[in-house]
Formats: sequence, structure tokens, C-alpha cells
Amino acid sequence: MDAVIENLPVFLDGFGRTLTLLIFSGASALAIGIVVAAMRISPVASFRGFAAFYTEIVRNTPLTLVLFFMAVVVPYLGIRADYFPLATIGLAVYTSPFFAEAIRSGINGVPIGQAEAARSIGLGFGQTLRLVVMPQALRMVVPPLINVFIALTKNTSVAGGFFVIELFASARVVINDRGDAVIAILIAVAVFYLIVTIPLGQIAARIEKKVAILR
Repeated sequence: MDAVIENLPVFLDGFGRTLTLLIFSGASALAIGIVVAAMRISPVASFRGFAAFYTEIVRNTPLTLVLFFMAVVVPYLGIRADYFPLATIGLAVYTSPFFAEAIRSGINGVPIGQAEAARSIGLGFGQTLRLVVMPQALRMVVPPLINVFIALTKNTSVAGGFFVIELFASARVVINDRGDAVIAILIAVAVFYLIVTIPLGQIAARIEKKVAILR
């Protein structure tokens, strides 16, 4: 464990970048997912078609390919930006369809009578969705949303292969200097990831129990 202790600042710096990636890409993906989920149930056919197309294409595209596009193709097109924001955008785009599908399942779980009652008092589609349906849907799908955040936490490691020095990339740097302590270094990386994923999993389990009681 000497290699881990000696290089703890390197691990902490990489862990901080991983958390930053998680927060910004997760928040962006959730925002995009809410919009896409709303479009999937929109009365406008073109919105539904675009949202369905976006969801199927992005969800079935490998994350490595998405990040390759952001890191290599986007700069080639003349768009100059640091690799970190490009990786954040790539992770947000890749994750957003998973959020969208989770939210759409929650929307479908809201009794149809709720929407009909809202329309009967004169609320339009947007108002019904924003004020009546979406608040109930989001409460029901908090555990699945947290599971997507857990998956995103692990997916941030892929960004390490595209010039972003996050936790896993930091581990590679340390391994290059201390090849005799590979197992200890990898265990330390796993512990850092577990610091994020285990609390998220516990939160999801508690919320799921509360939602089940309310039902």
C-alpha cells in the first residue's frame, strides 16, 4: 500500500475530476432526458419521432465511439475546446436516453385520470405535464434514476482513454511509476469508486422502500 499512500494526491486529483465529470454530465443528461421523455409523449408527431430516433440511436451507440467522436472528430471539424468539457458533453449525450426511458416509464405509471382531470380544468399539455404528471413520475423513478447515475460513475472511467486524467487514468500514471504495486493500486481505485456507488445504491434502496409504502 506504500505506492497508494505515496501517490495519494494523484488519486485524489483524479477522484475530484471523476466527481466533476459525474456531477456536470449527470445534471446535463438528466435535463436532456426530461426533455426527450416529454417529447416521447408529445401530441406532436414530429417531436415523438425525433425523440424515438434520438433514444434508439444514442442508446445503441457504444460509449467509446461517442467519446472518440467528441475527442477526435469534433476538434477535426474546427471546434476548439478542452477535452474535459468535450468528455462531459459526450457522457451527457450518451446517458440522456437512459434517463429519458426511466422518466417515460414513470410518466406511463401515472394514472391517466390525473391528466384527464387536469385537462378538464383547462390545463394544456405543457401545464399538465409540468404541474401534474412530471412531479409524480419523478418521485416514482428516483431509484432507476440513481441506478443510471451509478452506471455513469463507472462510465467516467472510459473518458480516461481520451486525454482526460480522471481516477482511472491517474491510476495508469501511478502504475507506470510503480509497476510492482499494480494490485494495490487497482484495489485503491475500486475503493474510490465504491465511495460513490455504495451510498448511491443505499439511497436508491431507501427511496424505493418509501415509494412502495406510499403506494
